[in-house]
Amino acid sequence: MRYVSTRGTAPVLSFEEAMLTGLARDGGLYVPSEIPTLSQGEIAAMAGLSYEEIAFRVMRPFIGDTFADAEFGDLIDKAYAGFGHAARAPLKQLQPNHFLLELFHGPTLAFKDFAMQLIGQLFQAALARRGDRVTIVGATSGDTGSAAMEAFRGLENVDVFILFPHGRVSDVQRRQMTTVTEDNAHALALTGDFDDCQARLKDMFNHFEFRDRVKLAGVNSINWARVLAQVVYYFSAAVCLGAPHRPVSFCVPTGNFGDIFAGYIAKRMGLPIEKLVIATNQNDILHRTMVSGGYTTEGVTPSISPSMDIQVSSNFERALFEAYDRDGGAVAQLMDQLKSDGGFGISQGAIGQLRETFASGRASEADTSAMIKRALPEMGELLCPHTAVGVHVAQDHLGSTPLVTLATAHPAKFPDAVEAATGIRPALPERMGDLFDRPERMRRVENDLTAIEALIEEGVFA
Repeated sequence: MRYVSTRGTAPVLSFEEAMLTGLARDGGLYVPSEIPTLSQGEIAAMAGLSYEEIAFRVMRPFIGDTFADAEFGDLIDKAYAGFGHAARAPLKQLQPNHFLLELFHGPTLAFKDFAMQLIGQLFQAALARRGDRVTIVGATSGDTGSAAMEAFRGLENVDVFILFPHGRVSDVQRRQMTTVTEDNAHALALTGDFDDCQARLKDMFNHFEFRDRVKLAGVNSINWARVLAQVVYYFSAAVCLGAPHRPVSFCVPTGNFGDIFAGYIAKRMGLPIEKLVIATNQNDILHRTMVSGGYTTEGVTPSISPSMDIQVSSNFERALFEAYDRDGGAVAQLMDQLKSDGGFGISQGAIGQLRETFASGRASEADTSAMIKRALPEMGELLCPHTAVGVHVAQDHLGSTPLVTLATAHPAKFPDAVEAATGIRPALPERMGDLFDRPERMRRVENDLTAIEALIEEGVFA
């Protein structure tokens, strides 16, 4: 299996190279040169298997000869051993034909753990074999950072630096990053919003002298391995609901488009997904794009669902690559236009392809709070604000096909929003009960590439 850039000019890489590289050197994102498919029989055979067994069968065609079967299976087992539910990603029924996929039973209580815990194992195994060390830099709107810190803390072959927007993540999200004690983990609080963090991350990858000097690697959803790990729970959920003999739809609260793009890959692999619904909060660029056919950025308005407060959705580039029939030159032109003009129009053919696969909707702040309030008495579920966005949007897409809304985080990660809506302050799990007693450790940094790079070099070469 080989990997190509969405912008068409970067070197073609193996799975291991693409994983350790992250962002392509032409600024694009790596995708598989072809998407393998599974037969109906292979999908049906997943019924009754453990999450780990399904993960192996779904991901194995993508990794080539990077890991032998026994080693890959062992790494998967280690990745999910610390999850707090035996099913890893259990399904709960909310309404007739409406189900909730709980993705918050990992170490940091968010869906990012499914990918990050596995990537930590894959990175460590690959780097140890190569006798190499890398510097991981990530940008987070809240959950990616804490999941990355948890996955890479204390590993011998990795230094990890996470940029997060100062004052724009929840207290729990911040403390999950800033209370990590291992010397190889660093939390950097940047003056700005998530889009600023993401822009500086991409700037570092495009500053090749710095990138090569510190051996930069990325674990944001720009990293293909992140997306691949998230494909698995689409299969596990759909098989529970009767796939491949029965179609299933998914509603995905998303800001950076990585989680729902994983659903697109699952569909391309042969999973009978009828509809993929993009659920956005008030920062609704993805919904606006699907409606208008134009991708135009506006200012980010802080919300009670901060992990979705995004205007530049990195993984949408992967969807554009597919919609433009894998024309890297066309995608590069759109991305240049985004950088220079703040937006671009999508061709009629490409937006038509996107609309065939994706539906969309938005939830205002009032909608989100109202859904948190009504979900507990009506559905028996206390929702985090991001999940509430998804459940609200899902109401317009219910029908005869089972619809699964992804529950992306535990409500205790956003206690203020949940308490304001319900009067109930959700408690953290017992294993995290002392989170607010732990000392914090972080560095403040301005939205300046030179200053950020200096801090990272200071940490790497100290």
